[in-house]
Amino acid sequence: MNGQPLETGVIGGPEKRDITIVEYNPAWVAEFEKHKKIIADALGNTALQIEHIGSTSVPELAAKPIIDILVVVPDASDESTYLPQLQKVGYVLRVREPDFHEHRMLRTPKKDAHIHIYSPNSPEVERYLVFRDELRRNPEAFKRYETLKRELAAKSWADMNAYAAAKTKVIEDIIASARG
Repeated sequence: MNGQPLETGVIGGPEKRDITIVEYNPAWVAEFEKHKKIIADALGNTALQIEHIGSTSVPELAAKPIIDILVVVPDASDESTYLPQLQKVGYVLRVREPDFHEHRMLRTPKKDAHIHIYSPNSPEVERYLVFRDELRRNPEAFKRYETLKRELAAKSWADMNAYAAAKTKVIEDIIASARG
């Protein structure tokens, strides 16, 4: 590093993007598997866990056609162990959140895959998996979430973060219900 502080938050600033929800596409599984192999090959043993998360990981759930991937590394704050390797295979750093569980998010230049990086002790790892698994097994949660996504997608949003924030309460309710 050059001694300069690292840019944090949304790298490059907010982007105005249309939120488009499409019907489930079984090809999303193959897209995830393609990215999983690229990530695993690039990171080797540094990738402790690679999971398909988000709406594209839930069969039959309508979604934005963006593959969300959870990657657990030994220490997300130590970017030298994963960031150059992922950038070398084409992923671009988009989010650096040292104050939010050391979260990093990279994406493809086409913006069709998001890679979320966390450390093993981050509560976000469990939250993502509980949410995904609850949507897979609970038809009521599935319907509630899909209905909300369609309603929100019909609105105009300043950026994708505003759209994501609008889903927070329902997501939290579904996670709480899953945990019993």
